[in-house]
Amino acid sequence: MIVFIKAGLVTFRSHLLIMLSYLLVLTVTATVQAQRITGEQKNDSCVCELSSSLWAFPTVKFEGVAKQVQTCENNLIEFHKKVKDRNVQLPKMERTLKDITARLKPFEYLNTNGLYNALHLRQLMEELDEIYYTANDAHKKNPSKETNDLLKELTRAKKDIQNMYKSNIFNLETTKTRLRDLNNRAQTCKTIPEDFRSTCHQRIMSNISSPVVTKLNSISSSYISGAWGRDAKQNSKERYWEHCLASGNKHGNTIRMYNSYEDFMATKNYKDEYIASSYSHNNAVQGSGTILYDNTVFYQCYNTPEICSFNITTKATKRVKLDDARVDNKFPFCYYSCRDWTDIDLEADQDAVWVIYATEGNHGNIVVSRLDPLELNITHTWKTHLFKRSVTSTFMVCGVLYATRFVNTYQEEVFYAFDTTTGQEINTLSLPFEKVSAGIANLNYNPVDRRLYMYNDGYLLAYNTFN
Repeated sequence: MIVFIKAGLVTFRSHLLIMLSYLLVLTVTATVQAQRITGEQKNDSCVCELSSSLWAFPTVKFEGVAKQVQTCENNLIEFHKKVKDRNVQLPKMERTLKDITARLKPFEYLNTNGLYNALHLRQLMEELDEIYYTANDAHKKNPSKETNDLLKELTRAKKDIQNMYKSNIFNLETTKTRLRDLNNRAQTCKTIPEDFRSTCHQRIMSNISSPVVTKLNSISSSYISGAWGRDAKQNSKERYWEHCLASGNKHGNTIRMYNSYEDFMATKNYKDEYIASSYSHNNAVQGSGTILYDNTVFYQCYNTPEICSFNITTKATKRVKLDDARVDNKFPFCYYSCRDWTDIDLEADQDAVWVIYATEGNHGNIVVSRLDPLELNITHTWKTHLFKRSVTSTFMVCGVLYATRFVNTYQEEVFYAFDTTTGQEINTLSLPFEKVSAGIANLNYNPVDRRLYMYNDGYLLAYNTFN
C-alpha cells in the first residue's frame, strides 16, 4: 500500500487532471446549442457576427478543481507520513513491552509466594500497634468504659489480621478504613485540657449571618490571596491583622497589625511586622492558610511541608514538620476552581492551633492535627473521609471541623462537619452564607468574638455565627 501511494501519487494526480479537463470540455460542448445566424451582404461579401463566448473554457471552475486535486494530494502525502511513522514506532513499542515484561518477571514471586500480601499485613499490624499504644496510654491516665471498649476492639482487630496471615485473604481498603476509625477513637481518648471545650455546650453550628464587615484589603484589589482576622487567643489584647500574599499570590513576608477595630476599618495607625527578610527566605510564608494566635503568627513555611510560628514580640521562629503532608498544589482546596497554594490550612480554636491538610496515606482525604501552640508539637491527629480537593475551604469551631463548597459567585455553603470529640462525620449540613466574589483564599473562626473571617478575592468579610 505504501509503495502504491509513493509511486502512484504523481500519476494519480495527472490522470485526475486530464480526466477532469475532458469532463469540463464535454460539459461546455453539451451546453452549446446550434444557432442559425443571418448574414448580410456587403460589397459582394456575406458578413455575419459570431460570438465566441459560447465556447469559452470554464477557467474558474478548472482552477477550483485543481485546488481540490492539490488538497487531495496533500492529504495523501500526510497519510503516507503517518503510515510510515506508525511502521517505525510499532516495533519500538513492541520492544518496550517485551522489556517491561522481562523486568517484571523476577518479581512474580512476590505475588505467587504471598510476600506482597505479607508486606501489607505487616504495615497494618504496625499501624495497629501504634494505635493500641496510644489507646493504652490514654486508658492508664484516665480509665473509662470508652477506653476499655476500645482496647478490646483493638485486640480483636489484631486477631483478625493474624488470621489474615493464615488465610491469605483480606480486603485491604476495608481493613484500612477500620483502622482509621479506631485511630480517631484513640485520638479522642487522649488527654485534652479540661477547659478546652468549656464554652462549647452546643456541638454543631446552626446559622451564619449576613456579612457584618465588608472591606477591600488595605493594599490593592490585585492582592486576591491572603488572610485576615483578630487574635484568636481568649482574653488576649484586641489586635486585628491582615496578611496579603504577593509573589504570584504564593509568598509573603509581612503581617499588618492594628490595635483596634476602628484603626482597621480606617486603615490607619498600623504597623507592618516582618516575618522574614524576603519572600524567598526559609522563614517566609507560603499560601494563605495563616492565623494569629496569642500574638504569634502560624503559617506554612516557605516551600516545605512544615508549620512555622513567628512570635511578634520576641521575633523568634519555630518550625515543625507535618509527616506525609503534600504541598505545592498536590492537595489544594478546589471544588469549583482550585485555589493555588492552599495545601495547608491553619486554624485557631480556644487554646489550640489546628492544622488541616491531606496525605497520600489517607488517599487525599483531609487530616486534622491539633498543635500545642507553645511547644509547637502535634498532640493529636484525626483522619476523615472527606476528599480535600472537593472542598472550597475549612474552619474549626469547638473542636469541630467544618467544610464549605461553592454554590455560585455570591453564595457559599457549609455542607460537612467532623467532630473530633466523637469521631462523627456529618454530611447533611446546609448552612448558606453570602460572599462578594467567587474565590475564597482563607476562612477562619475566632472564639473570642465568635465570628468567621473570610478573605474573598481581595475583600475582607466577617460574619456572626450561632450555635
